[in-house]
Amino acid sequence: MNQHSPHQEDRAGVLVVGAGPAGLTLAIDLARRGVACHLVEASEQRAVNPRCNTTSARSMEIFRRLGLADEIRQAGLPKDYPASIQYRTTLLGEEIFRIDLPSAGDVLAGAGKEHWPTPEPQHRISQLFLEPVLERHADTVPGLTIERGTRLIELRQHEDHVEAVVDSGGTTRVLRCAYVVGCDGAHSTVRRQLGIHYEGVDALQNFVSTFVRSPELGRLAARDRAWTYWTYGRRISSLIAIDGGELWLNHVAFPPGHDTEDEDPQQLLREAVGAPVEHEVLGVVRWTGRRLVAQRYGTGRVFLAGDAAHIWIPVGGFGMNAGIQDAATLGWMLAAVQHGWAPPSLLDAYEQERKPVGEQFAGAVGSAARSSFADVSPDIHLPGPDGERARDEFAGRLAETEPHRYSPDGFSFGYHYAGSPLVVGGKDQAAITMGAYLERAQPGFRLPHVWLDDSRSVFDVLGPDFTLLRTDSGVDVRPWADAARERGIPLTVVDLPGRWPDRYPTALLLVRPDQHVAWMGGADDARTDELLQTVTGLVP
Repeated sequence: MNQHSPHQEDRAGVLVVGAGPAGLTLAIDLARRGVACHLVEASEQRAVNPRCNTTSARSMEIFRRLGLADEIRQAGLPKDYPASIQYRTTLLGEEIFRIDLPSAGDVLAGAGKEHWPTPEPQHRISQLFLEPVLERHADTVPGLTIERGTRLIELRQHEDHVEAVVDSGGTTRVLRCAYVVGCDGAHSTVRRQLGIHYEGVDALQNFVSTFVRSPELGRLAARDRAWTYWTYGRRISSLIAIDGGELWLNHVAFPPGHDTEDEDPQQLLREAVGAPVEHEVLGVVRWTGRRLVAQRYGTGRVFLAGDAAHIWIPVGGFGMNAGIQDAATLGWMLAAVQHGWAPPSLLDAYEQERKPVGEQFAGAVGSAARSSFADVSPDIHLPGPDGERARDEFAGRLAETEPHRYSPDGFSFGYHYAGSPLVVGGKDQAAITMGAYLERAQPGFRLPHVWLDDSRSVFDVLGPDFTLLRTDSGVDVRPWADAARERGIPLTVVDLPGRWPDRYPTALLLVRPDQHVAWMGGADDARTDELLQTVTGLVP
């Protein structure tokens, strides 16, 4: 047994535990903001089974800010592969309903972009392809170190730092850190060290997920390509294209409590396709879909993000994408504290902002899952008029439940921090839904997107920290610049044309580093110094 010696101590600014999408996004963001960051991951290699297969529009906006969006959009499915969803009796059977969505190539070409609510529509990419892009970029960012094969053993919190005991190949050492963030998944060591438990529903559905290589399946799908085929044989199945060719993931849902050990993955694939297909099984995972949110998002100098803070049934990839949102929020807050222009108490707002969002997402995702996996009449398989009638009736139901699930703009653009102590003038009464959002600036909400005259998005002109947008050039912004300079708060002032009064209804909008509106109003409304103190946590 290796003995830890007190002198074996390394120093790190922020320690991130877990190299999944949330951990990598947070580490990249921190390092880009000039915060030394050390990331440790217990596994030597990335997982070989696909997990999340959608990167949301909001995540793509975050990746755009980090300079990664185009590279991510080039990865995954071929650029000409449609991101559509089909609902069929079986893959080879009758079509019931479909949702046609653009390919990555269409998005890269900007087809119809004048109508987009975002500069970065969602992208269908397996986590198998997303994580390598993030990790390659992380390896190039100064101030960021990644250690694979390094396992967290113990955390020891002190008033002004945290000691993290880690093991690398049997050798233990201590990392002395200002802060620690657990992005280490559903079985988080960090969460267990903090004594924090999940709360919620422990079992919504059981699943058997089979990852296969099958050129024959690719040839069958090429007759009418789609990203996902929902099928309704003995059980509801979603057959997902991973690379647009030979790699496929077959998710099959069962009621909670159903013992999936006796379910044959190859038989499940035959039932989804409607006939046997030649294939090689690359991996099988039997798992339970849950709806759980951590009791707290941190204690002291240690925080939770991603699956360590919340897990729910994977409807639309909201778990991974919510973790990326966690990272965007916590990243700027940690950087502000580390650079000294915000007090440590600012970090209390992380849980106050993100936990209510996690709880609302969990509820909405649970509702979506119940509708998606609701009973389907076996009559859809009948020949003749009876089958047609059953399929038409089912198509009507799908038309009500499915479009928002696959274009969940409310989840991307409607989540908010209106009740946060760091937001001035917010009204914390708007519920988050998959489909609904308002394309009008509101305190606490993401800044609405517009295209500027030079074809850039308004997001592209925001500064890295706080930004004051001015839509009326007659308003004097010198008091803002002076107050920010006096307090050491990084502030960028940007003039916008005043031709979007419905979207930006005030002369001034103060935008946070995570692109959410902290305050909006006119010159007469601005108590400049007090506002800057409030949005940076200097006013309790």
